[in-house]
Amino acid sequence: MSAPQALSDGWVVAQRNLIKIKRVPEVLVFVLISPIMFVLLFAYVFGGAIDPGDGTEYKEFLVAGIFAQTVVFGATFTGAGLAEDMQKGIIDRFRSLPMSRAAVLVGRTTSDVVYNVLSLMIMALTGLLVSWRIRDGVLEALAGFALLLVFAYAISWIMAFVGLLVPSVDVVNNASFVVIFPLTFLSNAFVPLKDFDGILKRFVEWNPVSSLTQASRELFGNTVGEPPSDAFSMQHPVVYTLIWSAIIVAVFVPLSVRQFKRTTSR
Repeated sequence: MSAPQALSDGWVVAQRNLIKIKRVPEVLVFVLISPIMFVLLFAYVFGGAIDPGDGTEYKEFLVAGIFAQTVVFGATFTGAGLAEDMQKGIIDRFRSLPMSRAAVLVGRTTSDVVYNVLSLMIMALTGLLVSWRIRDGVLEALAGFALLLVFAYAISWIMAFVGLLVPSVDVVNNASFVVIFPLTFLSNAFVPLKDFDGILKRFVEWNPVSSLTQASRELFGNTVGEPPSDAFSMQHPVVYTLIWSAIIVAVFVPLSVRQFKRTTSR
């Protein structure tokens, strides 16, 4: 089927996934509570122990990192949702319908963008309550939120591939945690780059989560005064993050579609 047909069918599947919010509101509640918990926990527990430098308040430094962590972790819903649908036989029902094979994947990744939008809204409000502020203009801030969503959408295609490769919700959650947890904590999301040394610092500099965080700080006007690094990834974080997003989508969209066809043809 054509790309327009895949997008049209994908939107129908996305609506189906969003309707689940009404039927299982507990999922949405936990999605929204987690960002609040992380903002408050890191702001008040680690706020007095970590110094970003140059007199910058840790809360100003922190919130962009929480944004990056939450949208990356939020992408795991794609893999878990696909694995659940596989287990319950819903994918088999979709196979019997005259719809694009890519529609299930497009619909799942699209609906999870909505979850991330809601999470960002709640985090932004919570950040404002703990003294975080947007220091640049509205357009720059909107660009920051858009960049977070673009990167999260790219990561959701990795999770889609994982969800089809190991169609078990528990395995998907464990695999996601093993990969995403180190990426988010071995970054500048919570600790300034100046506090890392040697090889670890190089990894943090080129970690796409670090560039996403740095780009968000710059667009929100929350950057630390000193130059973060001479690395291209830190000097041009927006460009570097978009490059990574494009590479991930280019690689994992066809891989996910191919894996979906293999899985549903058994």
